[in-house]
Amino acid sequence: MTKLSVNINKIATLRNSRGGNYPDVCDFAVNIQHYGADGITVHPRPDERHIKYEDVYNLKEVVSTEFNIEGNPIDKFVKLVTNIKPTQVTLVPDAIDAITSNSGWDTIVHKSMLQEVVNEFKSYGIRTSIFLDPKLKFVDSVCEINPDRVELYTEDYAREFSNDNFSIIKDYSDCAKEIGRAGIGINAGHDLSLKNIKYFKENISNLLEVSIGHALISESLYHGLENTIKKYLEFLS
Repeated sequence: MTKLSVNINKIATLRNSRGGNYPDVCDFAVNIQHYGADGITVHPRPDERHIKYEDVYNLKEVVSTEFNIEGNPIDKFVKLVTNIKPTQVTLVPDAIDAITSNSGWDTIVHKSMLQEVVNEFKSYGIRTSIFLDPKLKFVDSVCEINPDRVELYTEDYAREFSNDNFSIIKDYSDCAKEIGRAGIGINAGHDLSLKNIKYFKENISNLLEVSIGHALISESLYHGLENTIKKYLEFLS
């Protein structure tokens, strides 16, 4: 079964829009795990516009499943991760002013830096993952960096799927197979939803984990949080 990690950034966004601590991200994390999700994902950004660095420390006390922290490895982020020691850290090349993640790493250009960061996190026993566009030209360099996982950036897949262009899945399956041959696990995330997750799972045979936030929280407004999580788990089983 492919694991489901729920990104709770949108819960923090809602809280921050009114100030205070409602809704409480820790309460939501507890409930999400109770409903069957395999992990909790957060992506703290330097401006703390949704998940705050303080939230990450508080969540450490209530996450009993897998804890995945995403972000660009600036000094502040590296210090946070090495203090928390989550199950997994996912390295994402998001610009400070980006609304959301909009690309994977160029592992050719940033190979040396990524190797250094990956080795540091591994020395703390933290599983490392690199956010990557599904392009074969990056396979050799990402395998040389040797993270534990690669998270395939799925925005292109989601967009093309909505336009009935299902051939886009070949880019992902080819990339996943090549990376898998190096013994690196495959994760995926960004714009995956109840509409497109089943087809993606059926065509990526070595998919270990998906991280889903925006779509899952939005779908929960219609179906309820527990029902939505259970539907994802059904599609991923």
